[in-house]
Amino acid sequence: MRPFSAQAVALGIVVSTAFTTRGVKRKSLSKTGAIAAWAVGFLSIGTGLRGFLLLWFYMFGTKATKYRKSLKEARDASASEGAVRGPSQVFACSILAVICSLIHAFYCGTEEPIDFEVAPLASYLTCAVLAHYATCLADTLASELGILASKPPVLITAPWKCVPPGTNGGVTVEGFLWGGVGGLLMGTCQMTSDLVGSLPMNSLATLAFAVTCGVLGNTIDSLLGATLQVSYFDPDKKLAYSGPRDTALPKGVTHTCGVDILTNAQVNLLSVAITMAIGSLVLGPYFFQ
Repeated sequence: MRPFSAQAVALGIVVSTAFTTRGVKRKSLSKTGAIAAWAVGFLSIGTGLRGFLLLWFYMFGTKATKYRKSLKEARDASASEGAVRGPSQVFACSILAVICSLIHAFYCGTEEPIDFEVAPLASYLTCAVLAHYATCLADTLASELGILASKPPVLITAPWKCVPPGTNGGVTVEGFLWGGVGGLLMGTCQMTSDLVGSLPMNSLATLAFAVTCGVLGNTIDSLLGATLQVSYFDPDKKLAYSGPRDTALPKGVTHTCGVDILTNAQVNLLSVAITMAIGSLVLGPYFFQ
């Protein structure tokens, strides 16, 4: 499908409108979040079938966020806020991939198979986009499903120290496994898009690359969360809090870890950017050689 052809534009309008309308009705998107989601959805799909990775990420992520929501809200004070995505969350999990997709559409045209010898620029950009969504879904599944683990998480920067569920930088074995599943799902979705578009693919390399990026990105996100994002714990309510500068915290909370430098959306954006760079420049040429 040629980027921003009549077919691509029509498909982008119809699909983005349907998904954002559904998101507002199901309260997974705020109204401003829906506007942002429509824009990035249209631009993503307009560049080609691989743009559907954004929608697959949104669907899987929303399911994970809503799963056992009441239990997560009893452990993490921010769980209810994260269930409704605003523009900052939408852009943090999409804007870099959209930029890479637009660059691909402008300089490379129609989507191509990943081959660093034949089409190096297209391959770097394609790997960057896949690394992006593998990281985003890995982090979402690890956070939303890892918090339900039966054993308490440990701090990634001090693995001998148990921390309350919902703490930024708190990790579990289940969380790491879900991170790998997130990468696997995104790799499978890219293969599906390439199959529909009749593009040759290296299935094993695609899945291995996506899983590796998912686990790597999830680990980077946890490291940043443990150090550059502050976490507190309320021993009375048994709730974990992330305390940005403009949020009033309950009395009696204790500091768990991190310093108040980055918000959750900023941590997500930075971890995605780092993984995209490593994935496209290092892991991509290695797995697809």
